Parts: sequence; structure tokens; C-alpha cells
Amino acid sequence: MRDFRKYDVWKLSHELVLEVYKITSEFPNSEKFQLTSQMQRAAYSIPSNFCEGCGRDSDKDFNRFVQIALGSAHELEYFFILAKDLSIISTESEEKFSKAINDIKRKLYNLSKKLKK
Repeated sequence: MRDFRKYDVWKLSHELVLEVYKITSEFPNSEKFQLTSQMQRAAYSIPSNFCEGCGRDSDKDFNRFVQIALGSAHELEYFFILAKDLSIISTESEEKFSKAINDIKRKLYNLSKKLKK
């Protein structure tokens, strides 16, 4: 069994969730059950799937959850583009979050490659 707390990618994705909750708290009320909810769910899906995978017995099972977390990271990246294009957040905010998400995606991808060996 793996300790998810020892992985940088978990730490980064947990920090990202906290930041997503902060920024979405400023979204318009009309987006509360739409974009806000979707962004929060995609964000916490990254570290939660990673944690679930850490509890699996095999590298193959772990990798499946790493892939799910990676998919959620891609989804969240799109939601930030959408929020920018809807003028809910600034271009600077979108770029900041995109950089953080891409760092997480890179770490998940590299871990996935190692697990396949």
C-alpha cells in the first residue's frame, strides 16, 4: 500500500483544490450549480482518485486511477478556459491555473509511464 501524502503530485493537487474553492467562491451566483460545481468536482477528483489508487494492490490498478486523475486535470483545464472566455476570471488567472494544472498533468503522466514498466 502506498502513502499518498508522500507524493508531490498529491500535495500539488490538494493545494490546487483549495485554490479552486477560493476562486469559485467569487463566481456569480448564476454559476453556483453549473460551472462552480463542475470545477470543484473536477478539482477534487484529481487528488481523491490518486488517493484511491494508492490503496490498490497492483501497479496496474494504481495506474488506472492515475489515468482517471489525469482526465480530471484535463477537464479542469478546460473549465478555466471556459471561465476566462465567459469573462468570469481574468486571462492572468486562467494562465496561472493552467500552469499549475499542467505541472500536475506532467507529474501524473510521468508516474503513469513508470507504472507501466
